[in-house]
Amino acid sequence: MPANDDEAQILDQWSHRLANALQLLDLDFDRELILDLAGESARSVTHAAAPITALMVGYAAGLAAGARNTGTTGTATGSGGPKEASAAAVAQAAAVAFRLCEDGADGGPSSKGWADTAQ
Repeated sequence: MPANDDEAQILDQWSHRLANALQLLDLDFDRELILDLAGESARSVTHAAAPITALMVGYAAGLAAGARNTGTTGTATGSGGPKEASAAAVAQAAAVAFRLCEDGADGGPSSKGWADTAQ
């Protein structure tokens, strides 16, 4: 979470510059969710877990949203468009990561099984 308005503005500008450079021209995402998730993983696991967690949640969400949009998951794609599918996929992947943070560096699916974490 940005510490002040100046930091929030810098982060917003950086996000837009990076999105443009990556040709993600209409990217809209929940910055607070990603920042909260990164902060929680840094506190619960280790500082270096923050960027890894954000990357992996984004990757999992992209795969899930793409599968939903093409109908390859075996579930209905619904009436929502790609943005809705992406937002839902991010929320689902973030929820899995937040649950893992509850166990810190130990525990989690490897000790309990993977049944509830599938994307």
